[in-house]
Amino acid sequence: MIQHLSSDTVIIGGGVVGLTIALTVASRHRSVILLDPEEPGLGASYGNAGTIADYAVLPVGTPAVLKQLPSLMFDRNSPLSVRHMALPSLAPWLLRFLRQSLPGPARRNAEAIATLLRSATKSWEDLAVEVGGTGLLNRNGCLYAYESRDAFRAAEADMAFRRTLGVTAELLPAARLAEMEPALPPMAGAAWFPEAVFLSDPGRMVALVAEAARRAGVRIVRAAATGLERRVDGVVVSARAMQIHGRRVVIAAGARSKALALSSGDRVPLDTERGYHVEWDMAQPPVSRPTCPTSRGFYLCPMAGRLRVAGTVELGGLTAPPSPHRIARLVAGARAMFPDLPEPSRSWMGFRPSMPDSLPVIGPSTAGGEILHAYGHGHIGLTLAPITARIVADLLDAKAPEVDITPYLPARFA
Repeated sequence: MIQHLSSDTVIIGGGVVGLTIALTVASRHRSVILLDPEEPGLGASYGNAGTIADYAVLPVGTPAVLKQLPSLMFDRNSPLSVRHMALPSLAPWLLRFLRQSLPGPARRNAEAIATLLRSATKSWEDLAVEVGGTGLLNRNGCLYAYESRDAFRAAEADMAFRRTLGVTAELLPAARLAEMEPALPPMAGAAWFPEAVFLSDPGRMVALVAEAARRAGVRIVRAAATGLERRVDGVVVSARAMQIHGRRVVIAAGARSKALALSSGDRVPLDTERGYHVEWDMAQPPVSRPTCPTSRGFYLCPMAGRLRVAGTVELGGLTAPPSPHRIARLVAGARAMFPDLPEPSRSWMGFRPSMPDSLPVIGPSTAGGEILHAYGHGHIGLTLAPITARIVADLLDAKAPEVDITPYLPARFA
């Protein structure tokens, strides 16, 4: 027997982006059903580095990455790698990625990312107040740590470019870094992003967003969307033994959005990054702010009651099991920083939606505005959740969003 539900707005996806959209839309007095097969806030919304990364303006694809791409992709120990079994299916995505890594596209992509990031910190401060999560916000900034003098010197040009895009960044000599994070091994220096904030427990924060959404009237339904069908009076979302009718539908299913986008009429080149973390339970983590040893491609994150080591990029799809080698590399890298670490308390793998231009997909379907897209945020989904929510809510209200969304539209792939 098929269950039939209806709502003004149906949101597919219960990660931080979908939940924040649901809360924002419901607060504007719209009825909302949010659809997700898992408990809201699991996946990448739980397992990330917890950084509200106002400084993360660079796309994954840049000229520097392009030069190193062959060695990066095929070195099992590289911060960016590709599962060889996935290469045939990844080939079209990789070709687009190569084009987007050229100087002109990379610069345009950085500018488009920076536009979204400008209000990231203030947006999260406001959201934290709304959901009762201000105690989870930490304002110590974030660090990029450089292990070699050459890397530290090269950072000068990197930080100068970020400053042109509105990022506050300060280069710190080795002695100053040692004062700020004395437990780190000797480093050549660091870049400090003082305006960045981080969440001491991203899973708890997302749970607070979910609780606030429920209080605002959002109905959360545990089911996986399998397809979309446009009708005269809206859109029907199909799920197992269920059909949900919405006047408008928002696709915010993260790494699982590609098939739904195709069902809506949009062929979007989304693929999947597999993100990892390992954690050590401890009363006092050895760093006081997220710190990224840049050559290793991970963050040392001081979470509540634990040290989380999160990061690296592995392109490999949704079906392969976690890579023990990637987890082992995180453990080895963490012990290079802190040799006394015991065996980890736990490990995790999740999926990030990755676009070849590193730009999210936000805006109406090319086949009609009754379906909106809101996914593809890559490494900065947590950071961009509140601004994405406001953009989507404005589009639902037929208002002009606060930023020009042309760079993020699904129509850019037509």
